[in-house]
Amino acid sequence: MAAKVVNPTRMELTRLKRKLVTARRGHKLLKDKRDELMRQFLDLARENMDLRLRVEEAIGKSNKDFVIARAGMDEQILSTALMAPKQEVTITTSSRNIMSCDIPRFTARYKSADPGDIYSYGFGMTSGDLDEAVASLSSVLPDMIKLAETEKACSLLSAEIERTRRRVNALEYVIIPETEEGIRYISMKLDENERSTQVRLMKVKDMMLEDAHHYKEREE
Repeated sequence: MAAKVVNPTRMELTRLKRKLVTARRGHKLLKDKRDELMRQFLDLARENMDLRLRVEEAIGKSNKDFVIARAGMDEQILSTALMAPKQEVTITTSSRNIMSCDIPRFTARYKSADPGDIYSYGFGMTSGDLDEAVASLSSVLPDMIKLAETEKACSLLSAEIERTRRRVNALEYVIIPETEEGIRYISMKLDENERSTQVRLMKVKDMMLEDAHHYKEREE
C-alpha cells in the first residue's frame, strides 16, 4: 500500500515517473552542491583559524607594548598623544557568489595612502614603546578585517550547507521513496486490473463459444 493516497491510473503513473526522474536529478545536483560547499567551507575554516591565531598573537603583542609604554610615560601625556587618531579607515562591502550563496567581501580604504602615516603625536614627549604599540596595532588591522570576512563567510556557508543537507535528506528519505512506492502501488493495481479484465474476457469468450455450440446443436 502506498504511503500516500494516489489515483491508480496510467496518467498518474506517468506523472510519478517524471517526478521520480526530476527528484533523482535534483538529488544528485544538491549532493554535488553540498559537497562543493563543504570543500569551500573547510578551506575557509582553515584560513579563518590561521588568521585568528595571527590576530590574537599580534593583539597580545600590541597590548604588551601599550602596557610597557604606559609604565614608562606620564598618563596624561599618553592620553593626549592618543586622543585624536591621524589615520582614518573606511570599510566598503561587496560580495562574491559561492554555489548560490552570497559571501561578503570587506575592503579597507585609508584616508592617507602612506601606511606609515599613523602617528598622531610628536616623538619628543613619547617613548619608542608607544611607537611600536601603535605600529603593531596598525599592522594587524588588515588581518582583522580579513578575519571578519572569513568568519562571516563561514557562518553563511554553514547555514547554506544545513539548508542543502535538509533538502538532500528530504529527497533521499521522503520524496523519492514515496514516489517509488506510489509507482509500485499503481503498477500493481494496473496489473491486477489487467488480469481481471483478461479473466472476464476469457469467461465471456467461453460463454460465447458455449452458446454458439448449443445453437449449432439445436440447428442439427
